[in-house]
Amino acid sequence: MTTGIVQAIREVLRKATLLPGDVKSVMIGTTHFTNAFVEGKRLLEVGIIRIAAPATLSLLPLIGWPKELGNAIGRHVYLVPGGYDYDGREIAAFDEAAVREAVLDIRRKGLRAVAITSVFSSVNADMETAAAAIVGELMPEAHVTLSHEIGRVGLLERENAAIMNAALSDLSSQVIKSFRKALSDLGVHAAFFISQNDGTLMAADVVERFPVLTIASGPTNSMRGAAFLTEKTDAIIVDIGGTTADVGALTNGFPRESSVAVNIGGVRTNFRMPDILAIGVGGGSIIREAGPENRRTSIGGRVTIGPDSVGYELTEKALVFGGTSLTLTDIAVAAGVISIGEPAKVAHLDKAFVADALEEMHCRLDDAIDRMKTSFESVPVILVGGGSALVKRALAGASEMVVPENAGVANAIGAAIAQVSGELDRVYNFDTCARDVALSDARDIAFARAREAGARDNIRVLDVEEVPLAYLPGGAVRIRVKVVGDLPVELGA
Repeated sequence: MTTGIVQAIREVLRKATLLPGDVKSVMIGTTHFTNAFVEGKRLLEVGIIRIAAPATLSLLPLIGWPKELGNAIGRHVYLVPGGYDYDGREIAAFDEAAVREAVLDIRRKGLRAVAITSVFSSVNADMETAAAAIVGELMPEAHVTLSHEIGRVGLLERENAAIMNAALSDLSSQVIKSFRKALSDLGVHAAFFISQNDGTLMAADVVERFPVLTIASGPTNSMRGAAFLTEKTDAIIVDIGGTTADVGALTNGFPRESSVAVNIGGVRTNFRMPDILAIGVGGGSIIREAGPENRRTSIGGRVTIGPDSVGYELTEKALVFGGTSLTLTDIAVAAGVISIGEPAKVAHLDKAFVADALEEMHCRLDDAIDRMKTSFESVPVILVGGGSALVKRALAGASEMVVPENAGVANAIGAAIAQVSGELDRVYNFDTCARDVALSDARDIAFARAREAGARDNIRVLDVEEVPLAYLPGGAVRIRVKVVGDLPVELGA
């Protein structure tokens, strides 16, 4: 689980001629939780308590989940009375006896994770908190996730996010424990942080509670690294790896967040996620001649790229390294774009075929950039990742193209320079709460969450959104506040 991290730190210390004791802090980006959920492996079964009856009985928890994933989570669902309206008014009274009965049944089943959701808990979380207290009393060792701490407005999506987080809670403890042991074995006794999916960091103990917030953190690290390397705050980032090219947008130096619900492993969620478009174009992508049924007349080529890839086995399976798979890297070597491996092994490739493959790659990148732009105007495009060297012509829609020095390790740089964030997304009623009071309250909560995540210095407001909810009566306004802050200057064990 930690072999790669140990090897990387050892290599960094060797090249920098530093001792383990010289390290003040460690920032780690991990895909453990993304992979576990998508693959449906190493997940806990979850006791799901929804405090919403009788208002939400028509749509049960886990609706829309893939069958295999739902079975892995278990279908331990408990619907109890309660919940609030959009303005915090009680829909139904909290039924403590019903919650106790549900928790006792969860305990009888031997479950170790509980997800608790209530209607409009992002406005008033009292019922979720009361239910959590009962779980703490009857199941003190259980992992408890409250939906208002993760998701946004929208019951089903917020509930899904809470269930996902609860299912990952045991794995998160194992991963953090492994990271701590790996660092200790290396002699690195420093604080460490995990990157999350908005381009910022979380303290290790916060990740144990909210592992789901690390999902999709890889592309955001690359985007933050690209911003640091180029000193550009607004641009399109193209991160080309071994299997995919991840395309996203920088806004004010941070990844643009998705404004719509996002599917993860087939599950619809509404917690914070970056607006990323991933296409099957990477250095290890398999190249084939296209049949008549899938030739793209708009491109005029006779080549398909991916979506399958040799991935990390590129140096074993690509032609230029003595393998038998024709990859995009082989095409680039044959075209003289890059020089690695043994170019003689691809000298036999038809030049027209090679040209078509490169044009197919460029056209797919052109299309991805166009889809990520918010206007017809050209914008700066920054290329990062190990596959950035494959691009040899200007991309459509780019006002300029920048490949910064150290582009291949932009992901690691993004994690290393990341700040810590705090966020609040809540509905306020301006008929009963003055606007300035609501904004002040939202900022205070966001600042508190940033401090909880590890921020100590220079905490500032990054973004404030106010969206009137016209479909609700009264003065309902959705307020989202995001703040970022720096880690302490002196970090240690």
